[in-house]
Parts: sequence; structure tokens; C-alpha cells
Amino acid sequence: MSSNPVIWFEIYVQDMPRAKAFYEQVLGTKLEKLGSPDMDMWSFPSDMNKPGCTGALVKMSGVPSGGSTLVYFHSEDCAIEEARIQKAGGKIQRPKMSIGQYGFVAMAYDPDGNLFGLHSMP
Repeated sequence: MSSNPVIWFEIYVQDMPRAKAFYEQVLGTKLEKLGSPDMDMWSFPSDMNKPGCTGALVKMSGVPSGGSTLVYFHSEDCAIEEARIQKAGGKIQRPKMSIGQYGFVAMAYDPDGNLFGLHSMP
């Protein structure tokens, strides 16, 4: 492989306004509406000149939320976003913990039951 294996992600949700508000509050960012006539999609910010990938929250008929997709969001210090999770309506699954030389992770559930991770070096 000549690039990072993950290039996009989709997090399927049942309640888009709730999911959008949750991720915007926890990550301290704004999502952008994507044009799609058959589904409600809101993309995370991206810069094609920087490494990493982006993706979107998706609400689409016939696709359940709370699936098995696990996405890790980059953070300067994952304890900062972790501190916002419960207030935003989510639940902490695993508080910030060391993964040795690879930094730190925290894991949580969003209001739709999707498990996601936060990663930082400090």
C-alpha cells in the first residue's frame, strides 16, 4: 500500500441534529452539509493537503446506527475532548489511557451508541 489505508469513514446515526450537535461540541468544530438527495450527510472538516482522512455522519433509510465502525479522531490531548463527552450526551467507555510509545486513547459512545476513539500523543 502506498498510502494510509483509511481514506473515509461514515458514522450512521438515527437522529442527525443530535449527532451533529454531539460531534461539534465534543470535537470543537463545525460540520458541513454534503449534497445528497437520498441521504442526510454532514462532513467533518478536511484539508486535502494534510495527512489523514475525513468522513461524515450519515442518516439513510434502511441503515441502522450503533454499528461496528470504530473511528479514532486526532487530538492534541484526548482528555480535553473526553471532558466534553457526557455533557454532550455521550458515555465514556474507556477514559484516557496510555498505549505506550504510540500515545494515548480514550473511547466513548455517541448518543446513537456508536463507539469512537480519541487519540493524542501527550
